[in-house]
This record gives sequence, C-alpha cells and structure tokens, in this order.
Amino acid sequence: MYFILLFCLLAFPVRAQNTSMLAPNLPVLSAKPVLDIPFFPFVYFPDRLATIRSYEKSYPYWVPTETEVAIPAYPYESSLLLNNDVLAFYGHPNSTRMGILGRYTIEDLADRLNKLAAEYRNVSGGRGVITAFYIIYGTVWPGGDIGIIGEENLMRYINYALEHDMLVFIDHQIGRYDPVDSLKTMFPYLRYPNVHLALDPEWRTTRPMKEIGSVSADEINRAQRAMEEYIIQNKLPGDRMLVIHQFNVKMIKNRAAVTSGLRTVRLVHCADGFGSPFLKRDSYASNALALSMPIKGFKLFYNFGIPGAGYDSPLLTPKDVYNLTPRPYLIMYQ
Repeated sequence: MYFILLFCLLAFPVRAQNTSMLAPNLPVLSAKPVLDIPFFPFVYFPDRLATIRSYEKSYPYWVPTETEVAIPAYPYESSLLLNNDVLAFYGHPNSTRMGILGRYTIEDLADRLNKLAAEYRNVSGGRGVITAFYIIYGTVWPGGDIGIIGEENLMRYINYALEHDMLVFIDHQIGRYDPVDSLKTMFPYLRYPNVHLALDPEWRTTRPMKEIGSVSADEINRAQRAMEEYIIQNKLPGDRMLVIHQFNVKMIKNRAAVTSGLRTVRLVHCADGFGSPFLKRDSYASNALALSMPIKGFKLFYNFGIPGAGYDSPLLTPKDVYNLTPRPYLIMYQ
C-alpha cells in the first residue's frame, strides 16, 4: 500500500491552487509603480538622475519583467554627455579659411585642444571634457552641389581620434539635396564608435553665401529616426549625437514640432553665428527657447585675420561659456 501511494504522488503531483498558503508569513509585495520621468533628456541633469536612483533603491525586492530585462534599465549609463562635455575644433582639413581645423597638423590640433580642455576643466564643476575634431564632410558649392571630403583624408582624423580617445563629428552642408538623404551618406562611418554626425541648415541652399538655407522640423525628426534605425539594425555600440546648427530663426521651420529623446540618438541644438558677446548671448538665448531640443551646443569663432570672414570680438572665456543658460554640452571653435 505504501508503494502504491508513493507512486500516485510522483505520477500525479499536487498543484497548489493558492500560492499564499505555501508561505503564509511572507508579505505580499505590490507591483512597482511607474516613475513618470522619461530617461531622456532628463537624465542629463544630476537632480533627475538622483531622483531615479533614489526611487530604485526604495524597492529593493523589485524583480524586473522580461521586457525590462530585454531593454537595459539604465541606457543612460553609457551616455557620453552624462558626465562629460565635448570640446571640438571645427573646419575642413584642406582649407585654412573654413576654420581652425585646416590651419594646423593633427598633432598640433590635439595639443591645442588639450590645453584648451584643461581651461574648461578648471571651471567645469567636476565634469569631464572630451576633445573632438569637427570636420566638414560635405561642402556646398554654387548651385547647391556638394563636394565630399576624400575618405583617406577623413580616416586620418578618425584613426588618430580612436588612438587618442577623441571623438569625430562629420558635418554635411546639404546644399540642394534632401537633408535625410544627405545624412544617410555619412551613416557608414558610424561603424567607428567615436563618430557622430551633424547637419548645417545654413547651407541647405542653391545660393550659398547669398541666402540662408533651412530645414523643417519634419526633416529633422525623420533624420533622427533614420539614424536610429541604422544604429539598431547594424548593432552599433553606444549612443550617437546628431548636431543641428542654428543662428537664424528661419533655419529651422516649425521648430516647435521638433522632437527628441530617441533611444540611441542624442539631438544637439547648436547656436552658431559670430559677433560681440551681446550678440552671442542673444543668439544662444533664442536657441534656448526651443525646449523640445534641451541638449544645447555653442560655437565660437577665432579671428584669423581673413578678409571678409566673421569672428567673435572679444572671444568668450570658458567661464563665460559655462555661465550660459542652459549650460551647453557641446562647445566648438571654428
């Protein structure tokens, strides 16, 4: 009889109908409520990050769902901009008139950047400063055609930057072409983990130097989505920045409709334009009104004595730049 009973128990196990009966002394844990703070862009601000972390610690027994396991709970931990600002030298390697980048060797540029980065670190309040080359990839010509930088030339900067823990931004001036298609021409370079992209609406025109070009909010939104799809489909590491320049209200049409906050693309809204400190601050304040693009950049212009070329007079100091509201995360010098 004993063996018959044992066989029945093994063959037909008893199924518990009420799991609380198996452990009556354990507390019933409520589901973890949703914290209504989106990861981006708020995670770039220390107070919001502290709020999220404090919230997580208040639920030590929380078990993540399958969805939360599949999607990293803290994608912002790998974000470059979380703890760092980016300091870049801008220009075209083949031109002494298009910015500082074409006036010195790669080694001299890196040395000058490092010295300038030290000045920024002294007033950064503890944030790191990452150096970068900001390279004009596609240059607009009269009529709106685009001249593309030679790949061998571009790769010199990318490889040097990889070896020296620097970033590279490649910038397309668009010309008469579709902004999204223009951006796509640079996608193959995203296979290098230090490469980020930029579009400059000023030059989205068939009459460069005679009129200021523009892009629409829809084009910026489509460009971001195309970039994110490429990054995800090709399993590229880290998040990447997409910089959009602006110094005139017409450069971004329907600006309030621009969206940001994609999973892998960080939209950076950069205040371009040269002039006096008053004009620089005024231009930046105008860009600051675009709250849908909270990650800001700021561009400064050296005076190289080029006839007809604009420049900042006087040049704002690193402390001046950090005193801008909101504080910029990307700072470049042309």
